[in-house]
Amino acid sequence: MLTAPGEVIFGNVLIADGKPYWQGMGSPCPEKGINFQGAWHQGKTNNDGNPIPPSHPNARYMVRLSTLANLDPQAENPAGVPIGGIIYGGRDSDTLVPIEQAFNWTEGVITKGASIESESTAATLGKSGLRKFDIMANQDFVSIPLGRYIQNYLDFAKGVNSPPPIFSVNYFLRDQNNKFLSGKLDKMVWVLWAELRVHGDVDAIKTPTGWIPKYEDLAPLFKSKLKKEYSQEDYIRQFTIRVAKLIEKFDRVEKIYRDKVTDTPKIVYETFQAVRERLRTAQAKHGDLISPMDL
Repeated sequence: MLTAPGEVIFGNVLIADGKPYWQGMGSPCPEKGINFQGAWHQGKTNNDGNPIPPSHPNARYMVRLSTLANLDPQAENPAGVPIGGIIYGGRDSDTLVPIEQAFNWTEGVITKGASIESESTAATLGKSGLRKFDIMANQDFVSIPLGRYIQNYLDFAKGVNSPPPIFSVNYFLRDQNNKFLSGKLDKMVWVLWAELRVHGDVDAIKTPTGWIPKYEDLAPLFKSKLKKEYSQEDYIRQFTIRVAKLIEKFDRVEKIYRDKVTDTPKIVYETFQAVRERLRTAQAKHGDLISPMDL
């Protein structure tokens, strides 16, 4: 899509001889061109003496959906399509497992969507790695009071016999050496597991905060979809329940609501309290770190 003839909108790339270049594209980088800071050449540095890369770490591109060969035929259906599930995710290096299903709609809205914290990246202004509260991963676009926003979500499922299950995902979990615990393509497996859950095709392990996958259901997905062996050791590292970190997270988020959101629905605090009680019960039995094999 990016190198074949066709319409593509690029941002934050290097332009030289009328062509876009970005880091990792597999082609040699020109000696000079125009990029996000103006005229650029190999070896150019900023005011602090640090090298200026040819393209920005947050280089992006856009293409028309209609040009994708695998676009779903229902993509433009004006009547819409049934929603099988809802997924919320933030950038989290040390707390949440790669994927987890909420117990119900209310807990999904409150503990998965309304509790998102996301660490800053090259895509955001300021220092990377700072943890920021970001309700529904959408806070910058919310134009009504946050308490009302949450209540609207809770009310949306009233009268619905089977509201779609809600999942949290975390593609950014790292180990103690700051290495990612999963690969970029592994997210395919997490989403495929969610699809299996939506259709009731697999069971799951109950944790204090939701349902997580069983190893025996993930390993075949890695094998068939990614041609990758998925070890039980990797599974345990990824899906260990980090109890102390989770308690800290819900304490932080609740404080934000108490200090800054004056119209927070009471059920938000009740849900936080219920989750913390389950976490502390598990902590007393298993400790701060719980292997999925022990649940």
